[in-house]
Amino acid sequence: MDDSLKNVLLNNTRCKNIVSPSILSADFANLQSEIKKTEIFGASWCHIDVMDGHFVPNITIGVPVVKSLNNKVKSKLDVHLMIENPDKYIPDFISAGADIITFHIEAADDKAKQCIEIIKEANILAGIAIKPKTPVSAVEKYINLVDMILVMTVEPGFSGQKFMPDAAEKIKEVRAIASGNLIIQVDGGINNETAKICADYGANCFVAGNYVYKNPDMKSAIESLLSA
Repeated sequence: MDDSLKNVLLNNTRCKNIVSPSILSADFANLQSEIKKTEIFGASWCHIDVMDGHFVPNITIGVPVVKSLNNKVKSKLDVHLMIENPDKYIPDFISAGADIITFHIEAADDKAKQCIEIIKEANILAGIAIKPKTPVSAVEKYINLVDMILVMTVEPGFSGQKFMPDAAEKIKEVRAIASGNLIIQVDGGINNETAKICADYGANCFVAGNYVYKNPDMKSAIESLLSA
């Protein structure tokens, strides 16, 4: 395990899992304080969904938000690029202070290895995401080059969608061919019940938006993901 990955994992000492609340569901007028609340209850990452209106049918946030959070929160800035031509924009997110950058294999095409190299050269964590209909075989040759695989259990683009059990089955495939140090992140319809399903399959990093930020008992929500 390289030092950067080891440090990230050591920051999550309370339980076996990493929780990365998606700020897409947070109150943007009070974003810093919203993230700090999740930190109090044990979340160690902050999931930042970047959408361009082309790769997915929605537009969200970009480099300025990442830059504004850099050094303002303790959470690792977990940037999920749902954008076309990720190789062109990854350097900007590195400069803004991202700690983890995940791009979609469907958007990278034949530049996936180049994207990984750019991220790793910056000494931060590299991840690849796959949409629900994308087979694990699409990323198999890159699994031992990255720190994380993100398995989407909803179609990327909007929060609040229903968990897709068939997509979650791919977690087992990833775990079967991955080294023991690989982080398997899951994103989409995650709550206490679906997180347990995914953890049993081999996931160890959970993205949750509404389940965390819209939950009247945020503490219990985060703790249920930490111990899934």
